[in-house]
Amino acid sequence: MIQAFIFYLFASLVVLSGALTILARNPVHSVLWLILACFNAAGLMLLLGAEFLAFLLVIVYVGAVAVLFLFVVMMLDVDFAELRAGFAKYWPFAVLLALVLLVEIGAALVAWDMGAFDPGVRAAPTNPHTPNIEALGTVLYTRYLFIFEAAGLVLLVAMIGAIVLTHRTRGGTRPQNVSKQIRRRPDEATRNVNPGVGQGVEL
Repeated sequence: MIQAFIFYLFASLVVLSGALTILARNPVHSVLWLILACFNAAGLMLLLGAEFLAFLLVIVYVGAVAVLFLFVVMMLDVDFAELRAGFAKYWPFAVLLALVLLVEIGAALVAWDMGAFDPGVRAAPTNPHTPNIEALGTVLYTRYLFIFEAAGLVLLVAMIGAIVLTHRTRGGTRPQNVSKQIRRRPDEATRNVNPGVGQGVEL
């Protein structure tokens, strides 16, 4: 009884916060509602016994992605009145896309109820006494080891590419000369002047 109450509480809060994320006029409020939705989704994952996914939702999405969204929205000087001005012309496309998604979700639910997906094939054969993180790590580093390493290589190539693109040679810049700065004497670094009243300093 308590588990059912907690499940419906978390589920209703996820749906409500997700709707308010879309309907909020202030983008900062939208990000805050998104953070609330991630927290409640993490609670649902805990109820299902998937504590690793719950930790990922809180640490990655709330602690990094959502906070990054919040800082970007707060720092950018965006004219939201201008953005909302052309929003009405996209309503037909948005309604059509929503109807397509509803049809797809309904078809998936009908196929699920008709038994198109075998639970024995769908469920992963894991020991119920094995912790969720241990079972996930065992599968990840045995069966999907090469795929996991390939994903790491793709991320490594992307990181190296980003570094190469940002550190390319640019003209018209004054690079830092560390050896020249170390050899500089104190009398070359400062200059004592005594300007008169109302006079500035000539550089």
